[in-house]
Amino acid sequence: MNEMRIGIIGLGNMGTGHAQYLAKGQVKNGVLTAVCDDRQERLEWARKELGEQVKTFANVEEFLGSGAIDGVIVATPHYSHPELAIKAFAYGLHVLIEKPAGVYTKQVREMNEAAAASGKVFGIMYNQRSNPLYRKLRDLIISGELGEVRRTNWIVTNWYRSQSYYNSGGWRATWAGEGGGVLINQDPHQLDLWGWTTGLKPKRMRAFCQFGKNRDIEVENDVTAYVEYENGATGVFVTSTTDAPGTNRFEVSGDRGKIVIEDGKLTFWRLRVPESEFNATFTGGFGQPECWKCEVPIQSGNGEQQHAAITQDWVNAVVKGTPLLAPGEEGINGLMLSNAMLLSTWTDNWVDFPIDEELFYAKLQEQIRQSKTTKVAGEYQTLNVQGTH
Repeated sequence: MNEMRIGIIGLGNMGTGHAQYLAKGQVKNGVLTAVCDDRQERLEWARKELGEQVKTFANVEEFLGSGAIDGVIVATPHYSHPELAIKAFAYGLHVLIEKPAGVYTKQVREMNEAAAASGKVFGIMYNQRSNPLYRKLRDLIISGELGEVRRTNWIVTNWYRSQSYYNSGGWRATWAGEGGGVLINQDPHQLDLWGWTTGLKPKRMRAFCQFGKNRDIEVENDVTAYVEYENGATGVFVTSTTDAPGTNRFEVSGDRGKIVIEDGKLTFWRLRVPESEFNATFTGGFGQPECWKCEVPIQSGNGEQQHAAITQDWVNAVVKGTPLLAPGEEGINGLMLSNAMLLSTWTDNWVDFPIDEELFYAKLQEQIRQSKTTKVAGEYQTLNVQGTH
């Protein structure tokens, strides 16, 4: 295959963005040939803006079986990601899903199994993996430059959302419509990067989620979580949509110093000798290792370029057989962290990894049954093809 024909399901904000950069030819060897949405106004937009060469479909089955595409980008509401991906695999198509991978890990695990059985290329739109800032952090940790990781602290509270934002759509911030709040809507990139950059595997977690804090919503919008890793390290994750101004600071401490990402900069406080070595040899009283503050130069790309970069990476994997930067199977990792935070809160207890997926699913269903948008729940858990907003 020298050229990959790409279709998009869902023409909301994200799907529209993908369509625009594909139509501009920003993905080499990738051409947009079809789109699918059940809203006629979005299909009319596609016909006007994307040209006659891009076919339009209102029906998912017709779209997937049209023979017009080799792969599909799924940009629909959260609940439908796994279901649509599984159907696409059944039609012999490659798949790139928007984040999050889904709402609950049981559903995502079924999608991963379908992907493996299909033999097709499966990616996820973790565009922040293409951000040079986090790629450098991963490099410094995985290469051993930081030494063994001992502690992680991420404060990401710059997701401010007003009540009017939540009121803009009946599905927003509801268990039936979105399946969660800040963890499932705003934080999937951070939850993915947390494990991807550090290489750490969580052992157990205790979290405290607040639901509808200072907002009239059903879901979590303020979270503090504590995690213990298999190597003995610990971590704290704090997130909120009500802090103004908010903070986005990721600090990782290791045997050879600490790295901080904040305000688009990466700073490495590098110890001249590892702390473990200093501690074993130092005979004084209040001394500590000599430390150098190093500003590591980083050139970040903009958000659109990062999205196009992941799509390009997916196309390269199909056309050239290169490895994926963001394999779709890895979407379950960040989702398990958010599921664990909610489950810990609902059970008021520690949660071990891997989590009890059946218990989480049962607890989620309890929330959905009490949701104000039960009608939306039925629609969103079937093959709804409207785009995310």
